[in-house]
Amino acid sequence: MDLTSYVIDLARAAGTVDKRCLFAAATEMRVGAYGEREAAFHFVLEGDCTLELGRRSFHLSAGDAVLLPTSPAHIVRTAGARRPSVETPGTAFDSVRSPSGDVHTDIFCGHFTVASGAGDLLLRSLPDPLIVSFGAADETVRSLATLLRAEARAETAGSTAILNALCTALLALMLRAGGTPAPWTAVTDDRIAAALRAVLDDPAAHWTVERLAETASMSRATFIRHFTRHTATPVATFVTNLRMMIAADLLTDPDLTVATVAGRVGYHSESAFTRAFHAATGQTPGRYRRGSVSRGRP
Repeated sequence: MDLTSYVIDLARAAGTVDKRCLFAAATEMRVGAYGEREAAFHFVLEGDCTLELGRRSFHLSAGDAVLLPTSPAHIVRTAGARRPSVETPGTAFDSVRSPSGDVHTDIFCGHFTVASGAGDLLLRSLPDPLIVSFGAADETVRSLATLLRAEARAETAGSTAILNALCTALLALMLRAGGTPAPWTAVTDDRIAAALRAVLDDPAAHWTVERLAETASMSRATFIRHFTRHTATPVATFVTNLRMMIAADLLTDPDLTVATVAGRVGYHSESAFTRAFHAATGQTPGRYRRGSVSRGRP
């Protein structure tokens, strides 16, 4: 399994379409904050709009997707005087429209839910917001938009499951493409991807920067330069976070002791592993395990 797919799987990431917005000019939609381990997204299929996050604003055009890892309350609006949108409940999702005027902006809005541990680490690793400009001409994104629209029009048996699966596909596209330097965009460089794949295959190994560079067939300096340009993250931090994501998944297996999990992700000392896991997730391995058992496997 490739790195992006593996990370999504570890995080138990699942997408949900909440609303489809069909806006004319001068329309705004206020979106409330989402809950813990929920990340809002907006995917602009046609037209343009502005995303307002407090004092920050971002212009979005057709082919743009935005992910809000912390999901604060925000506003989506089209240009012109402010008029509130009108929301109509639906079976698979709600429809949000302008009170009048010709529609020129089509947006799918929803959220991703992730598991604790690995999912938390994934969301914390991303820029906030993560904005990816695929461009209206991107063939894969156009195909995804076509499928979303077709299923939205049908809104029949199975539509919810299909729409949600398409949203999860959107997340994979966003992680793969990036938009600003972000940890998971490193997979676009085949040599760096090979090094990270090696970490996934053997997380217990002693992965120094030198060894990773050798695996990537690069010099140490070239590896660091390429890695930093792609991810804006120190190599050691990335490797540690990846190990902690794997550890969070392993800790949901009650047959594995904490010491065993520590060894499988490269820690010879259970106390050192506990410190690293707590620093990454805010929980000790034992507390995380008890929580995962009480709520079922994340």
